[in-house]
Amino acid sequence: MQLVKIKTPGLAHLSYFLSSGGEAAIIDPRRDIDVYLELARAEGAVIKHVFETHRNEDLISGAPLVQQVTGAEIWHGPDPQQPVTYARQTSEGQAFDLGEARLTVLETPGHTDDSLSFVLYDKDFEDSPIGVFTGDALFIGDVGRTDFYPDRKREVAGLLFDSLQKLVALGDQCLVYPAHGAGSVCGSGMADREFSSIGHERRNNPRLQIADRDIFINAKVAEHHYKPPYFEHMERCNTVGTRTPPPAPLPCAPPTMLDPGERICLDVRGVFDFAGGHRRDSVCIPHDMIAAFAGWFLPIDGSILLIARDADQALAAATTLRRIGFDGIEGYVSSVMPLAVSNGPLDTLDFTDTETIAARLDRSQNGWTLLDVRAKEEYESGHIKGSHHRYIGELSDAAQDLDPDQPVSVMCSTGARATIAASILRRQGFNKVDVYLGSMKAWTSAGNKVSV
Repeated sequence: MQLVKIKTPGLAHLSYFLSSGGEAAIIDPRRDIDVYLELARAEGAVIKHVFETHRNEDLISGAPLVQQVTGAEIWHGPDPQQPVTYARQTSEGQAFDLGEARLTVLETPGHTDDSLSFVLYDKDFEDSPIGVFTGDALFIGDVGRTDFYPDRKREVAGLLFDSLQKLVALGDQCLVYPAHGAGSVCGSGMADREFSSIGHERRNNPRLQIADRDIFINAKVAEHHYKPPYFEHMERCNTVGTRTPPPAPLPCAPPTMLDPGERICLDVRGVFDFAGGHRRDSVCIPHDMIAAFAGWFLPIDGSILLIARDADQALAAATTLRRIGFDGIEGYVSSVMPLAVSNGPLDTLDFTDTETIAARLDRSQNGWTLLDVRAKEEYESGHIKGSHHRYIGELSDAAQDLDPDQPVSVMCSTGARATIAASILRRQGFNKVDVYLGSMKAWTSAGNKVSV
């Protein structure tokens, strides 16, 4: 019996390839499926089943593509309100054999109505399970978010509590295989590791420490999560199924494409590259931050021209974008020099330091705004007195509250998110924008006080 974990960088998505006796199954595959096909060839195994723990909101499922290539059956949980049309329905108690491995189904709703967990047994030792694929019900150090049904928020939080009791009952020896790791938008308190057991989680996971159902419900209802606009597109794709593979290799942009026109210029090089010189009106999202922020700012059906350091960085950025449904990538430019030649002078972005920010606050400059774009819980845990808060994903609302002719300094925890935000503000007509480099880390390192 072989079990391989496949991690998708950026999305912190975890999928699994399980094989035994020449038969294989995939749990929660991503859209670019070659990795699973290569594993099957290496193992000499036939992929018989694809199991989905739930309808993903943050990436496109590769299950329909696996079925198209291999003929495997796709299994999904029941959802009377929004059934997944490309899969067969399975429910609690059904068992599937793969050589010496057996998977049994547990219905574990709460994160979504269709959430399932798949319990793994070795058929030679069936007294207790080896592990459980928990999807987004149980993570390492956290549990799934329950805010996707705002009209039923207490009900679904209660459903998750009940589901967690089922999982805990599998026994302390049972290993936990979640669908996401730290950095995912599906949970905020995940541990920075991807291995655990029911026993360890029972003793250490803060949400599993709550034994009272009503207290658990209150805690979940009080959580604050952000929902990027592209989630709705993912939901539609993962209801009807996407059978179109990711597009062919990314082309280098021809000269006719260097004047982007209606295209979005997405600069993925990094914060300092962008600040040193970029095309006017381009959006800065460093390649390792695309999964977290592209869905807030890019039109899902728009045309995109990538600006990257080299072809490898462009391909990595395009791969991440395609995993979350952005297929309109027309090509890439290596560095900004071709754009400078064809479009004239480049824009730059100024950084400012702690001493300057402190002086501006002391002078109470009329019209100047210190804009903190961190998440709500970060801001509430400690912020600079006098700063204005607006989460980076909600900058269009922030722009309505600010005068584009007045200066703005943008900050976050280090300056990376602030640079993304500054590029968005620039596109919205704010010309007097700079970034507080180091941001909260620099502020506190200098011994300055914070407000809560």
